[in-house]
Amino acid sequence: MSATADHAALQRGPAGRLGIKAGQAVQEIGYDDDVDEALRAAVVAAGVDVVGEDVDDVVDVVLLWWRDGDGDLVDALVDALTALSARGVIWVLTPKAGRPRHVEPSEISESAPTAGLTQTSSVSAAPDWSGARLVARGARR
Repeated sequence: MSATADHAALQRGPAGRLGIKAGQAVQEIGYDDDVDEALRAAVVAAGVDVVGEDVDDVVDVVLLWWRDGDGDLVDALVDALTALSARGVIWVLTPKAGRPRHVEPSEISESAPTAGLTQTSSVSAAPDWSGARLVARGARR
């Protein structure tokens, strides 16, 4: 496969749907044994630096795996902003409707403004996971 074909495949794949590009720093929060490993592998394959919850550096993207019962979403979003760059993106990844520990989309849309964020889009991130894209209010979209 050529470099151009590799790039095109990444853009169409799970990491591409999340706008994740080579060279970015991605923080993962809320990892557990129920996350979508294929999505995680696609993010790593995109050529990014994936870091855990305890990071001191600035990141471009936060992947927040969130489930019903995980606590207060506003608090989690405010915490996720700590390491996020000014133009960074938070993806709240939640189980889809009908899956265990599903989170209603209204919980995200109501929590985001309280945390100083705006929801800009949503995607089917993986077979069992939806993603809501959040950016800081006033940030370039």
